[in-house]
Amino acid sequence: MNKFSRFKPAVPKRLLLFVAAGVWTFAGSMLLFKGSKMVDPSSQYLWLEYGLALFGGLIFYWKMFSKLSLKHTLRILQLKEDYPCLFSFFNFRSYLIMALMITMGITLRKTGWVAPGYLSFLYLTMSVPLLLSSTRFYYTGFYYTRFIVLINPGEA
Repeated sequence: MNKFSRFKPAVPKRLLLFVAAGVWTFAGSMLLFKGSKMVDPSSQYLWLEYGLALFGGLIFYWKMFSKLSLKHTLRILQLKEDYPCLFSFFNFRSYLIMALMITMGITLRKTGWVAPGYLSFLYLTMSVPLLLSSTRFYYTGFYYTRFIVLINPGEA
């Protein structure tokens, strides 16, 4: 144990699952909110735009985000420490990807390189897999004892 370990914001793994769920929910909700604000309310194809964004988001979830959220959930459950760091809900690579995506989203919105109509579609589409993925973290957190027995039978 080093002299800095007392400063580590350690939390139980179960709470870490809820922290991950909250972060994914926050990101998905923010994209949903910002995307909805950019939608042209006078569009005659408003429901088609929302429907296509939902459909695209479901495909993104099915093809990529369901696997990604499963990977992170299993990683949290398999952490060696009983009280990992509060920020260990992501690995370093995922933090870099998250920073890149946030920077790219802000840049596209602030510079106007992409028309608001297209950007709103992108934001709405990406909000769907983020919100759906957060449900895996919530579910695993609520049923933590069932999952920990499956993952680490010796801890039960």
